[in-house]
Amino acid sequence: MKDQTMNVNHAAASEQTSASSLRVLMTRARWIETGRIVLTGSIAFLYWRNWVPIEMLWLAVAIGLYPLVKTGLIDLIRERKVGTEIFVTVATLVAVFGGETVAGAVLMVIILIAEFIADLNMDRARASIKTLIGSVPQVALMRGADGERVVPIEQLRTGDVVLVRAGEKIPVDGSIVGGAASINEAPITGESLPKDKSIGGIVFAGTIVASGAVDIKTEKVGADTTFARIIGLVESAEAAQAPVQKLADKVASWLIPVVFVFLIAVYLITGDVRTIVTLLIFTSPAELGLATPLVMIAAIARAARHGILVKGGLYLESLAKVDVMVFDKTGTLSANKPEVVRVARDARFSEFELLSLAAAADRRSAHPLAKAVVDYATLKQIVVPEPEQYEQVQGRGVIATVSGHAVLVGNAALLRENGVQLIAAIEDGGQTPVHVAVDGQSAGVIFIADTLRPGAREALSKLKATGVKRIVMLTGDNEATARAVASELGVDEVRADLMPEDKVAAIEELKKQGHHIAMIGDGINDAPALARADVGIAMGGGGTQAALEAADIALMTDDLSKIVSARAIARRAYRTIQENLFVGVGVVHVLGITAALMGWIGPIEAALLHLGPDVLVFVNSAKLLRVRIDGA
Repeated sequence: MKDQTMNVNHAAASEQTSASSLRVLMTRARWIETGRIVLTGSIAFLYWRNWVPIEMLWLAVAIGLYPLVKTGLIDLIRERKVGTEIFVTVATLVAVFGGETVAGAVLMVIILIAEFIADLNMDRARASIKTLIGSVPQVALMRGADGERVVPIEQLRTGDVVLVRAGEKIPVDGSIVGGAASINEAPITGESLPKDKSIGGIVFAGTIVASGAVDIKTEKVGADTTFARIIGLVESAEAAQAPVQKLADKVASWLIPVVFVFLIAVYLITGDVRTIVTLLIFTSPAELGLATPLVMIAAIARAARHGILVKGGLYLESLAKVDVMVFDKTGTLSANKPEVVRVARDARFSEFELLSLAAAADRRSAHPLAKAVVDYATLKQIVVPEPEQYEQVQGRGVIATVSGHAVLVGNAALLRENGVQLIAAIEDGGQTPVHVAVDGQSAGVIFIADTLRPGAREALSKLKATGVKRIVMLTGDNEATARAVASELGVDEVRADLMPEDKVAAIEELKKQGHHIAMIGDGINDAPALARADVGIAMGGGGTQAALEAADIALMTDDLSKIVSARAIARRAYRTIQENLFVGVGVVHVLGITAALMGWIGPIEAALLHLGPDVLVFVNSAKLLRVRIDGA
């Protein structure tokens, strides 16, 4: 019974939301447009029944044409663009002055309805983005000295503490200062599994507390939250037109004069105004303008649901065309989390003793390799004493006194400079050696390797299956380490010992070879290379402003499979645009023009049929929001 009640409430809420969205979309201007369509259509019907004079019909046509003429002239003057409005105006006037007055009026009404529906659907698609990604509560339960009270979001300030319980959405960006919870971060990261978080954990507005309850100290509210920035990024992405979209605009611009020449030729041959009006309908470039924007809106919204932020259709198309993908190593293909993989020791020391001395010397160091040694000793449950003396040697390692022993822990240069003879090779299969010396003699070597990012090999393999010809790895690491990682992942080409400017040069070289390049890095230290590639992808945005600004596409997690998803969505979007242009525009219009020239249809039938490609293009584009995409 409880489940039934919840379902009823959910259905009622969905219906209420849908009705509310429709009310928002039906602005005053749209109600005026609705009235204009009804008035013009009604008078056309009354004239057809001989109940009103022709002068009344002319007045109705003028009222109907006014917004079309106004918009058409503005586009013509400001953008030098002849759009659908001019086509409809010319077709209607030709019909009226050619003796097909009723047909002209009906044609205009049907086109006005088609334009109205297309505009409304486009706005509905834009408005659906927030619904698809999620929403942020408008009120919060704030805790203060006077107890708990519900306050509007806009009244919250930095430092305020809010309580969020199981099943509720988090209203702010902040950190947990009390309690623990399992949090579903899918609206931000696209990850389906909730994350367990406790005191000190970072949380984002728009995410959901799946279980537990937490007190959150407010850090960002409203437009400053990560969620709001994501919404803004997705909504503004439409402005970055894809090349195919620009191509459609160019085709429309040169198509129009060709069409007018064609129509004049047909009229000179046939002298039939009715045929000209019919042809005007099917030679309109309206669907060219509709074929791409809606696809891009849908694809960008779909990507955002997966935790992939795309800054515009331009980058989706670029990603679809990419044939070479270039990866940074550290933090991208590898997890940037060094781990001890092997310990080589002198017979004088047990592994326990060697690790205890090395970890004690390293425990005050912030270096990642030192941390790996300490973590490994802790994992082995080895007692790590506090050093009596400690000195950090920049670029070398540490010198310490531990339990009365002089201990050196660092690279080969540190030992050589202190007169210690090495007992092991400097490089071993791509592993980084950390040398240990005790009382002036080499005691052993701790080999450390960076762990590969989970699923990296599978992700690269899937990318190759989508048409990526080469996978290139660029790194500042040494050649041996880089090649060991590349071999394990199946990378085609490795370039090691690179500075940031060398990475840019490598991108330039690949582009000169005629390749379309995607660069994947951490979004900050790889920024120059990301900017130079055809499309730059920042790994693990995690909501940081720097990551969102550094690249054309930002992944909200460090999951390499997100790149596969982004590529799949981009390719599907590009294919959908091609379908729209070929079927929705090309085939339908060619058939319509043929039928008009053969005399099989007239203006009214043509106007009705004209709705077909509009609906077809809209449905084909909108399905990107829901349809299954392999790899996404």
